[in-house]
Amino acid sequence: MDWYTTGQMLHAIRIGQKASTPDGRTVLRTTRGLFWNGGRADGMLVELKDYLFTEIWTIYEDEESLEAGAGKEQQELREREMLENQYEEVRRKRLE
Repeated sequence: MDWYTTGQMLHAIRIGQKASTPDGRTVLRTTRGLFWNGGRADGMLVELKDYLFTEIWTIYEDEESLEAGAGKEQQELREREMLENQYEEVRRKRLE
């Protein structure tokens, strides 16, 4: 089982995956963003707060997360294109 810090988890988690802490707090990445899954904040958008930076996470998939990840290929392609466009724009400005 791989463990991630919050920053590593945010980099590694893909659409249709969940991440959880050892005490059971769980987030779900969907095409709309990263949401709390279960508990009193269920369905709320995750806000990065200080306490999250001291957590360790595991990433996994289950039936619920796979359903939430419908259309993930198209969204991931769009994200990649946006990153490539930003990179090319910065690169072009540096060469000018």
